Parts: sequence; C-alpha cells; structure tokens
Amino acid sequence: MRILLFLLIFISALSSAQDNKTTQMDPYIQSKGKPSAAVRPEDKVKIIHSDEFKKDTKYEGNQYLVGHVEIEHQGSILYADEVILYNDQSLVKAIGNAKLQNADGSVITAHEMEYNGATQKGVAKKNVVLTDPKQTIKTDILYYDRLANQAYFNTGGTISDAQNVMYTKSATYFLNTKMIDFVGNVKIDSPDYIIEGPNIKQNQNTKVAEFFGPTTITNRANPKNRIYTERGTYRMETKEAFLNKNSKVFYNDKILTGDDMYFNNTTGFGKATGNVTLDDPLEKRYIKGGYGEVYQKKDSAMMTQSPYAVKIMEKDSIYFAAEKILSYQRPDSMDIKVKKSFLRAFKKARIFKSNAQGRADSIAFNETDGIMHMYTRPILWSGEKQVTGDKVEAYFNTKTENIDSLKVIGNAFAISKVDSLNLKDEFNQVKGKFMTVYYENNDIKEARVVGNAQSIVYVDDVDQETKQPQRIGITLSTCGIIGALFEEKGLQIVSCSIGANSDTYPMSKLEPEKRKFSDFNWNTKDRIRKWQDILVDTPDYEEIKYTADNELFNQAQDAIDKEKAKEEAKKPKRVRK
Repeated sequence: MRILLFLLIFISALSSAQDNKTTQMDPYIQSKGKPSAAVRPEDKVKIIHSDEFKKDTKYEGNQYLVGHVEIEHQGSILYADEVILYNDQSLVKAIGNAKLQNADGSVITAHEMEYNGATQKGVAKKNVVLTDPKQTIKTDILYYDRLANQAYFNTGGTISDAQNVMYTKSATYFLNTKMIDFVGNVKIDSPDYIIEGPNIKQNQNTKVAEFFGPTTITNRANPKNRIYTERGTYRMETKEAFLNKNSKVFYNDKILTGDDMYFNNTTGFGKATGNVTLDDPLEKRYIKGGYGEVYQKKDSAMMTQSPYAVKIMEKDSIYFAAEKILSYQRPDSMDIKVKKSFLRAFKKARIFKSNAQGRADSIAFNETDGIMHMYTRPILWSGEKQVTGDKVEAYFNTKTENIDSLKVIGNAFAISKVDSLNLKDEFNQVKGKFMTVYYENNDIKEARVVGNAQSIVYVDDVDQETKQPQRIGITLSTCGIIGALFEEKGLQIVSCSIGANSDTYPMSKLEPEKRKFSDFNWNTKDRIRKWQDILVDTPDYEEIKYTADNELFNQAQDAIDKEKAKEEAKKPKRVRK
C-alpha cells in the first residue's frame, strides 16, 4: 500500500501547477476550505510524455493531457489516456487505463483516479487493483487519505496474498501499522481454513487477525472441525487461536468450551481455563472442570481443578469425579476400524449411580464395553450393602445400562445390613480371596466367594404361632467356596464346599466381638448418597451409631455367673487358725 503514499505526493504537487476552473469531483475529496498554497519547487512533477496538450471547453476550460500520458514524480510514474489539471482547486483527474507505478514495483490500476491537494484525499474508481510485494487489493472504488495515511473501500472487494484471499464489504488499511480493519461479512479463504466474521482486524506484517463479533474458523478438509468465538486472536502463520469470549472448539465430534481458550490447528493441542466443558455427544458424555487440555491427534483430553464427568444414560446416568480425569479413544485390538472410548479418574476417584456408588484411588472405565476397574482401596455401595477389596471390576450391560456383576480381586469383603429399617448393630458378612457379585433388578442378589471363604450370617425363622420372624442365632462358616444369596433382610448361604465348617450359635452363646470379622469396615462417613457428594473429597457425614443387641448374651452370662457363684458358695471355706 506504500504506492498510495507516492500517488498522494506527486498528485498534490501537480494539483496547483495551473489556474483553472472548478469541476464536479467525488464528494469524498471535496475541499471544505481554501485551496492549498503554491507548490514547493521540490514537489513539482515532470511531464515525460503526452501525445497532445489541450485546453478547450471539454473540461470547462481546464487543461488536459491526451494520449499515452506519462508523468513522473520522485521515482513514481502515472500513466493514463488523459490527465486533467484543475489547479484552481488543487484537483487532478486521470481517465482511462490509469496506472501508478512505484520504483519498487508496487502498482495501482483503475479506470480513473481523482485527487484533491487541499484535503490530500484521493479516490480510484472502476476495476481498481492495487498490488505491492505482500498483497493485492481489488475493489470498485478505493478511497485514500494522505493525512491519516490510510485507505479504505466500502463497495466490496478482495485482499489476497501468497496464501490467503480475504473477501469483505468494507475494509480500512492503515499504512503506518499495516493493519487492515474488515467490516461486514468478512471471509478469509486460506488453503487449510476459512475464517468468517462481521469484524476482523489483521496485521499484514505479523499476520495476526483479531476478531470482534461472532467468528468461525473452519477446517477445509473436515468442516466439522472448527472454532467459534466472539472475541479472539488468530495467528495465521502458526494457526494458533486465542479465544476470550463465548468460544467453542469443535474437533473429532467433540466440543471444548471455556472462559479463556487456546487451540493450535497445526498440532491439534488446545487448553481452556474457567468453566471448562468437554462435550462428547457421540459418547453421550461430558466433562467439566476449571482447567482442561485436549489433544486432537491423539484423540485424548485431560481435565483438572475439581473435574467431574457425566455419562448420560437414558434411564440412569453415571457420575465420576477425581483430582484429574482423562478421556481418550483407541482402536479396537480386534478391528482397528472400530474405536473404543475410555475414561480414567485419578486420585480420590468417586462414582455415583442410583444403584451403585463407590470410591477408589483411581477408576478406569471402558465406556464402549461397559467395564469399570477400581484400584487401590476400592469401596462400592449398593443399597445397604458394601463391597471392598484390593481391586473391583464392574461389568455394565450396555443395552440395559445396568450393572450385571462385580469381580472383587484380593481381600474381597461384602457386608450387608441385616435390617436397613433399624439401627441395630447387625451385619451379614462374607469374605475371601476372590468374589463375584451378581446383580438382579439393579440390586446385589448373589455372591460367590473363592479362597479362604468365611461368612457371618444372622439366621431367622418364622414362629409358627405368631407367624413373625424369630432370631435363631448366628452362623459362622468357613469354606473353600461359598455361594451366598442376598435377600431383602438377610443373607442366605446356599452352598459351602471344600473344607466346609459351619456352626450356628444362639444369640446367647456368641460373644459380641465374634459377630464381626476383625477387618470389619462399614463406612457411613464417606458414603456417597447423592451425585453432588462426588464434588467433594468426602461429604463427611456424621457416622451412624448403631445399638448392639446383647440382651440374650448378657442374660446368659449373668446366669452363668450366678451358677458359678452358687458353686463357689458350696465349696468349704478354709479358716485360718
């Protein structure tokens, strides 16, 4: 655009060389004051060639040059079919194949050009093309202001460089800063991306574009991958976007949003801070947090700062939380064309589902196959039942969206409240090396324990006269394998094999401390009872206090103690003489 400056200089010098009459020129360049002062000697132009030099009534008595007109000023040359001199108002007009060529090769062409030396404003009209070493501007009318050192058009045009073509209704070019201000349905067309918005500013030196208003950056190869923002900056050469208002990054059928965002279209790396959400509509899952990162080429993402994830299901969604959550996709080992989705939660991981809630140091969930792994001190609740072990694997039915079964590997321990409607300190327990738990109607129904299997089960029977349940006692069992059936208010041992040993003790005969295993760990303080509980490390509920029912045992002990006292009383007393 430096060529505009040369045009303004030499036309300004030319405009006051003669004394002629006024004429009707473009309103933009009209003078509102007195004509300019006389031209300085160093500003005078040199007429190199003209076929004819005329002065008649054709242009209201003003002098004009006709035929192969060539005028030079400080290394810049103006070519035209005709050049009219309106010197009384410091006006000049070039008509027909007007061309201004700078010494460095910059060129502006148009059907006609006008300039006012007083206002130092000019206009080029009809098929205007401006080219310089960095770009080409094409428009129908191009306005320029020498004092402000800027040019603009508002009738629609294009600006193109070696890689990009920019389409806009209006644009202003600031010659000093090399900044272009685009306004009105702007479109920047590059080999890899298309940028569209209502107001874009671009620096032609730095190739940095600024967005003011709803703007999209669309990937040409995959239009579904795009960026949306209402305020942001884009570095054209490195393809880096800095997004600051109502922004979204669409990639791999996922959507990343946040208060402040960054995305690199070359590397596929993006990050967001403040109210971050990563939405995956295909997986029906979203992750929220304070900070997030995405890796488009690896198809993975990471979320921190109080993150949580929601796996949306038609009947019963699953909620995850931890200090860090990862999501990623990997090809199926059996068919690389099929991608499987995974979710991992690290450190203080929590999970909520209406029929299953849990904690572990980390949780890994295969969303495609419905397999969840819980590592390091896992604990899983279902109703008034609790399962713990070294590792827990949960298997979901992807069609019914329900848990089908659990596998507990190492130190498996299942506890169930005998009666959830009271606060009696009564718990059925079964433990061993390995345990498989089966669900029915969204509740734990059956368990199979293998390896050093042990159980403590409260046993009831129906009184034939009152037809009411009556406590028989507690059964202690040790077996190689135990099969247990969880019922509404009890646990029934249906099988006990391999080294089986099972005894039932009346309540009056079994000490209270033997009614629980030594590693009994019923937890009500950290239990997750609603999905919002996963948003904190622990809901820190007040521990439920249960009342021990030791009346029969105490009565039996009192009777034993009385009998012992009677026996002691019958023994002869030794008298010291």
